[in-house]
Amino acid sequence: MKYEAIIFDLGGVLINLDYHKTTAAFEALGVIDFSELYSQAAQTDLFSDFETGKISAQRFINELLVYLPQGTSPNKVVEAWNQMILNVPTERIRLLDRLKNDYPVFLLSNTNELHVPVVRREWSKVTDLPMEHYFNKIYFSHVMGMRKPHTETFHEICKREGLNPSSTLFIDDTQQHIEGAKAIGLQVLHLVDQDLLEPFFS
Repeated sequence: MKYEAIIFDLGGVLINLDYHKTTAAFEALGVIDFSELYSQAAQTDLFSDFETGKISAQRFINELLVYLPQGTSPNKVVEAWNQMILNVPTERIRLLDRLKNDYPVFLLSNTNELHVPVVRREWSKVTDLPMEHYFNKIYFSHVMGMRKPHTETFHEICKREGLNPSSTLFIDDTQQHIEGAKAIGLQVLHLVDQDLLEPFFS
């Protein structure tokens, strides 16, 4: 079908992530079973609150320090937390550069104030242009105060941007986010393999 707008997820779609790296980093610092505390599919209130801007980075770090051996530095916590962020494939930038000439393109990401600077740094390694150049609007959950997969998050973006859900495509790699988008009538692409993104638009 013909789409009138596209909403992209960030992690796992436009930038590579590896949650296991953060798990391994925290367990190396002394956290037992960090994967039970945090995972892509289910998060404790601590992580959700951080992703929606309800708590500061300092509060987040201090809360994690409770699970770590005494004397662990806050910088070590930040370093471990950022381990999951990898690189931005050049082909994703080329795709966005092409799509933005034909569609309004938006970004919707569940993220936080510690990850965004790292993402921007990785982005700058493959293009001299800032992220804002490639999107009509960027929506970060910690700025919005809302996150996926809640339907009100998708409703809010469609309302702000005047988007018709039935002709708007939402692309994400997480099943629960896809279900939230489908619930309000958005067209969806569940990206189970990043290599399938470019062929989808070919």
